[in-house]
Amino acid sequence: MSAKSGIVILGIFAADTAYKAKRLPHIGETLLGSGFTLGPGGKGSNQAIAAAKAGGKVSFISRVGNDPFGEMALAAYAAAGVEARVMKMDGVSSGAAFIFVDEVSGDNAIIVAPGAAGLIGIEDIDANRAEIESAAIFMTQLEQPLEAAIHGLSMAKRAGVTTIFNPAPAQAIPDSVYGLCDFIVPNEVEAAQLVGHAIETDEQARAAAKTLVDRGARAVIITLGARGAFYHAAGQSELVPALSAGNVVDTTGAGDAFLGGFATAISEGRAPIEAIRFGCATAAIAVTRPGTAPAMPSRSEIDALLRSQ
Repeated sequence: MSAKSGIVILGIFAADTAYKAKRLPHIGETLLGSGFTLGPGGKGSNQAIAAAKAGGKVSFISRVGNDPFGEMALAAYAAAGVEARVMKMDGVSSGAAFIFVDEVSGDNAIIVAPGAAGLIGIEDIDANRAEIESAAIFMTQLEQPLEAAIHGLSMAKRAGVTTIFNPAPAQAIPDSVYGLCDFIVPNEVEAAQLVGHAIETDEQARAAAKTLVDRGARAVIITLGARGAFYHAAGQSELVPALSAGNVVDTTGAGDAFLGGFATAISEGRAPIEAIRFGCATAAIAVTRPGTAPAMPSRSEIDALLRSQ
């Protein structure tokens, strides 16, 4: 039996429409913004592009509409070297996202409409069984329907594929899902919603991670923004500090950059802590640039930042 290789990601594409302003408007109010960008986005799509640009061999499973945004998605995958296992659908739009970016801090708030990708189902997983079962990594999130994510994680786990689950956007998930996760990777807000308590200190992060391991996850990584990422597995807890690559311009997609880099490093056989540091470097570079997918760094940029630290 040949060694497993490559990364398969299930998720959505959404065209990111990003607006930069001092604050969000109130209902009935119009504000003048200071910037606008349009580009490819969606958590799974961003992760696929980040992983491919970081050096991973990546396939992406999704659906888009037969429209200009769908063409944008396919062009982005071709440019990044992602194998697109993407169904084009007539009569339904591609996904789209409204992104507010604070012009001072770079922090963001997002509304996502999945469009065609909201129709992803278990049939999309079954159609890509051979690709999933031969992969080194299967990764998914929760912007597409939960049943598709669970079906993909189950298929991968049965085949001995390393599974990475990004439970975002946060929602209630069955306890049975945790046992399907080699790595579950929420951010601090999502982790707090999963465990029911705030995560503002390392001890709270450790307690939350322990809860998720007790529920069945093999390892937990809680991303903590500018503080880095907290790793917890049986017998090991460690905060991996964030790296800096310059001034923060836009934090949109930082978590996706981290996950793409992390998945690539794990697929290459790196140990979890080393892979987390690789993910932190990927995210550190991405936040110094506007946009999401276009901000994802190349392998040479990531390696250079790691050498400099």
